Amino acid sequence: MFPDLAIMVFAIPAVLFAGISKGGFGSGAAFAAAPLLALVIEPAMAIGLLLPLLMLVDAVSLRFFWGGWHGPSAVALMLGALPGVALGVWFFQQADADMLRLLIGVIALLFVAYQLGRNLGWLKIPHMDFRWSTGLLTGAVIGFTSFVSHAGGPPAAIFLLAQGLRKGVYQATSVIVFWFVNIAKAIPYAMIGLFTRETLVLDLWLAPVAVIGALLGVKAHHVVPECSFFAITYVLLVGAGCKLIWDALT
Repeated sequence: MFPDLAIMVFAIPAVLFAGISKGGFGSGAAFAAAPLLALVIEPAMAIGLLLPLLMLVDAVSLRFFWGGWHGPSAVALMLGALPGVALGVWFFQQADADMLRLLIGVIALLFVAYQLGRNLGWLKIPHMDFRWSTGLLTGAVIGFTSFVSHAGGPPAAIFLLAQGLRKGVYQATSVIVFWFVNIAKAIPYAMIGLFTRETLVLDLWLAPVAVIGALLGVKAHHVVPECSFFAITYVLLVGAGCKLIWDALT
């Protein structure tokens, strides 16, 4: 069975980009795949399509960063994510397609605003020592945003970067946390019907793209400046976010 060409034109670069992001630059920019796919297919289908591929990228990336994470942060975020995932299940059952488009579009623009503010020096992340309470609360936010739009990366980045973690430790912690969160999302996704025959067939076609992206990301982690990679993310997210908001409101 050959997939729809129009879907693949968007899906291949989106999945490749997500793989590179998760494999080498944390999980923040991987969120860009969801808005891009939601431009051509229903948001729920886009989210369901992406999860098995993100889990595959997690599995590939994990072996390269195994054991390098900050243990207390990883545990706090993973435990906190569970009630966030539960809240995401409830929200998803209430939301229609336009509400999901609006949410994904708004999150996309907020992500760009946050990143630009930080990079331009308008927004400072104060140093913060690890606290269990903050980690658990951040984990809940991660669980919810990850469930409804695969957008758990930005809150994770704020929490981890505020502690001044080294790049490798930050990346390893991000990988292990989202490996766990994505596994926690899989059963609820199946229960509410986000996995379909069509999405699983597309996943089989896109699996090699996800693996290639993850391996490229691991390599790029050591040689490509983050600012260059994220500049592409901003352009994609602004365009996709504005289009999704427009579609949701008109």
